[in-house]
Formats: sequence, C-alpha cells, structure tokens
Amino acid sequence: MTDAQLIGAILKDRNIVLKGGDIISTGGGFTQVPNFILVSQKISVGAKLTYAMLLKYAWQNDYCFPGQEKLADDMGAGKRSVVRWIKELEDADFLTVKRRGLGKSNLYELNLTARKRPN
Repeated sequence: MTDAQLIGAILKDRNIVLKGGDIISTGGGFTQVPNFILVSQKISVGAKLTYAMLLKYAWQNDYCFPGQEKLADDMGAGKRSVVRWIKELEDADFLTVKRRGLGKSNLYELNLTARKRPN
C-alpha cells in the first residue's frame, strides 16, 4: 500500500461527524477560539472556556463586560472558579481587565494575538 493510499484510508475513517442542520441557524451561532488559546499549556481548561465565553459575548460589539455571575451561570460554574480563571487569563496576558467600579461590571479586553511575556 502506498503512502497516499494509507492517508486516504485514514481520512475515510472519520471519528468526528457533524449531524443536523446549519449550525449557525439551529444552534444560535458559534464562536471561533484562536488555536494558541486551545493549545496553551499556561492556562487550564476552565480558563480556556472562560476566554471562549468572553469571545461569545464580544462577538458583535468588539468589547464585552458581562458580570462574573452571568459568566458563572452560563458556564455552569461557581463565581469563585470564574474569578480564578479570569486571573489565569490575565497572568498569561490573554486578557486585560479594566475595573470600572461603582457597581458596574468590569470591562474585559481579549488579546487575540499570541504574545510572549518578557523574561
């Protein structure tokens, strides 16, 4: 069997299948997460989901400021976990939080490029 035949056999045997209708119209849209977030060893799975949720909120306005309770509720997590994951994202330079005070929610700025911290 040639290399091309082997690759063809592998590609024929899929292990992920998309079923159903148009994912945009039937599922309420979708959110693209940068690959550098998905593969980052610097942050936990919870932090990655938090980043994805913030992207979801910001998709139409280029900014977002959901409350931590809303994040926790939408993610099925506790507020303390969300606070910890936001801190992870800040520490990894994937997120900047601007505290607005006076009972207002924070403003979250998502960094959409992979940046390395100076040593």
